[in-house]
Amino acid sequence: MFRSLIFFVRFFLFWLLFFAIDRFIFLFIFHKKLRAIPLTEKIATFYHALRLDVSFTAYMALIPLLFFLYGYVSNRRQINLKWIALYNKVLIVLCSLIAIVNFNIYREWGTKINDKAISFAFDTPNEAFASSISSPLLLSFFVFLILLTCGLYLQFRLLKKKIEFVVTPIWIKIPVMVVLLFLNFLCIRGSLSVAPNSQSMAYFSGYEVLNQASLNTEWNLMSSLLAAKKIHTNPYPYFDEKQTVQAVSALYHTEKDSSVLILKNPRPNVIIFILESFTSDLTKTLGNEDGITPNFDTLINKGLLFTHIYAAGNRTDKGLIGTLTGFPTLGTGSIVKWPEKMKKIPAISQKLAQIGYRTSFYYGGESEFDNYKAFLLSHNYQKVVDKNSFDKKDMNSKWGAYDALVFEKQLKEIDREKQPFFSTILSLTNHEPFELPVKPKFGNADIIQKFKSTAYYTDSCIGAYMNEAKKQSWYKNTLFIFVADHGHLYPKNRYEIFQPQRYHIPLLFYGDVIRDEFKGKKMDKVGSQQDVAATLLHQLNIPAKDFLWSKNLLNPFSKAFAFFSWDNGLAFINDKHCVTFDNIGKNILYNSNPKDSVQTNQILKQGQAYLQLAYQQFIKL
Repeated sequence: MFRSLIFFVRFFLFWLLFFAIDRFIFLFIFHKKLRAIPLTEKIATFYHALRLDVSFTAYMALIPLLFFLYGYVSNRRQINLKWIALYNKVLIVLCSLIAIVNFNIYREWGTKINDKAISFAFDTPNEAFASSISSPLLLSFFVFLILLTCGLYLQFRLLKKKIEFVVTPIWIKIPVMVVLLFLNFLCIRGSLSVAPNSQSMAYFSGYEVLNQASLNTEWNLMSSLLAAKKIHTNPYPYFDEKQTVQAVSALYHTEKDSSVLILKNPRPNVIIFILESFTSDLTKTLGNEDGITPNFDTLINKGLLFTHIYAAGNRTDKGLIGTLTGFPTLGTGSIVKWPEKMKKIPAISQKLAQIGYRTSFYYGGESEFDNYKAFLLSHNYQKVVDKNSFDKKDMNSKWGAYDALVFEKQLKEIDREKQPFFSTILSLTNHEPFELPVKPKFGNADIIQKFKSTAYYTDSCIGAYMNEAKKQSWYKNTLFIFVADHGHLYPKNRYEIFQPQRYHIPLLFYGDVIRDEFKGKKMDKVGSQQDVAATLLHQLNIPAKDFLWSKNLLNPFSKAFAFFSWDNGLAFINDKHCVTFDNIGKNILYNSNPKDSVQTNQILKQGQAYLQLAYQQFIKL
């Protein structure tokens, strides 16, 4: 039995070698981009590529595996592999063709071959042909021959021509079949953890060319094609383009480009805490809850609190993008699923890195989850710390390292960082299943008690962090920004996914660098976590015109509004009215003032236009 399985070991070895050759050629062709990169980091490309290489090989192995299992259970003594040899040759030719197209696509676009390139070839063949004329045909043909020759030779040397079976009882065959199918599924998915394979699994470097080299070309193309079905056509065609642009432009039009300056120094260090599920309802100040967030409520009394802020969506990936780029959520779509588009959206980290800020990101979980890592490394985060940076003994929760460990690590390492610095901390302990390394403050008899207990724990970590930070030399010149990634059903346990209270989150600017007259103040303007980007950049006297979907909350002339969405619903809220709408059922789910039909209709149209234009812009990226 085990001897017959050697075929699959050889099959995987063959394709891993083929992909390694492909990768080596890619790096050789673009060697000019590698001159300043250390050799060790170049070599690391091959290591970080293995996970997606194995995943795509497992996809290709699925048909041979099913054929093998059929022969195994049908009591055959041997099976001939001639057709599998032909199957493999077809794949070799196909992958070789994809590789040479990929080289030329990357040369022109700076990204690997994806659905956009395929649709370009099919939708506008003349333009595609004209574009391809500039490609080095001789080099392309030579590379194709190398890959084809290497592939056919490796197949001849590594792959067997037949498989022989040993007579085995049926009670052994069944568990063997289950194990083989499970192992192949595991290779496809990548792990049993919460994060399945994604493009982020290949991202490891601050050099984009190495990330692109590490990313399996065929896996990326397949992923892009599957995802593309959802984004080629705008699913929200409510108005004509002119109406949509006019409606959204009016929202961001201001009489004056002015800003209330709250900082003593226009070049402070900046630390953003993006707090998992840290809904406004947890606080005494905004949610009238006693004893859950005593440290945060204390900070509120000494900082500048924005009291009417709403999350961009209902998941961390949406909150992360919304906060750091100011880009809105897309209803059914999630920006992080398309790294080649995501990297074109500007982020705070890029702007600050351009003027000399040292940038870092700290997270106790898997940075590959939901393609966070792809976003971070493509947006000038120079240092990314995740669960792999902690000892295994500290991995005591389902998601990774507890908040205390992450906060302590950031505090220790940031003290050695050159100033000015920009650091982002994404917490995770206040997330299902609400595990704790300490005794739960509010008990754990039910889900609400657990949620309140983990929130209390995160709040205690904030208190400990700030107490220690005050002892550091950089503290007096540091702006701390606290914002939730999204709201939550708990602890109130009364708001549905379509109600605005579910998305109400705190946004706090805090630190000695804030002018005294603004400490303890509360700003009541309605806004979104998307507005963090423009608000911060204006305080630092950095142009924010690239952040089209973010407004300056400290500009007295900016309009008060917020947009948020979930799966197939949208919401729009201003200082007088809120309407939420189901895009599938085409009906209003929530209306804060149903008697005012004129205002209701206006608010609904603004929300629909907002989602339509955001999605359309994303399609065009």
